[in-house]
Amino acid sequence: MTPADLVVTPMGLRFLGRVFPCTVGRGGIVPAAAKREGDGATPTGEHRLVGMLYRPDRMARPADWALPIGPGDLWSDDPRDEDYNTWVRAPHGFSHEHLRRADPMYDLVIVTGWNWPDAEPGRGSAIFIHQWRRPGAPTEGCVALSRRDLHWIAARITPRTRLVVRL
Repeated sequence: MTPADLVVTPMGLRFLGRVFPCTVGRGGIVPAAAKREGDGATPTGEHRLVGMLYRPDRMARPADWALPIGPGDLWSDDPRDEDYNTWVRAPHGFSHEHLRRADPMYDLVIVTGWNWPDAEPGRGSAIFIHQWRRPGAPTEGCVALSRRDLHWIAARITPRTRLVVRL
């Protein structure tokens, strides 16, 4: 681990010498081998950051490598889908999450490399870093932060930054 990694600890998310309050999945943190679709758990491991998505109608581009979320953008969470655990477009005939939400939770999304690019069906999808609903509210398996902290972090991560989650 390096100071440039995002490290989930019992005290919060450690990054560049600071600690930020964060939340994890409602199912807690589980060993990577035990992670399953829909369990609400955050998997352990050293996860690469493979993308950043943002709502251009709600904020300025947070980094030069960030991609805009459009009205038809979805994330496949259906293990039967050949595009499981990838960014897809509507209409999409399989179960999915809407990336363009009415609430601000996905205004800025950092995409991890969990179960990607060659997704194993049922091992879990959409492990993101995003804005929390409110302090202390668990996620469906992602790591969530306050809007202010998420934006501060997004401006400072690099292609070498990893999300490190341990039990």
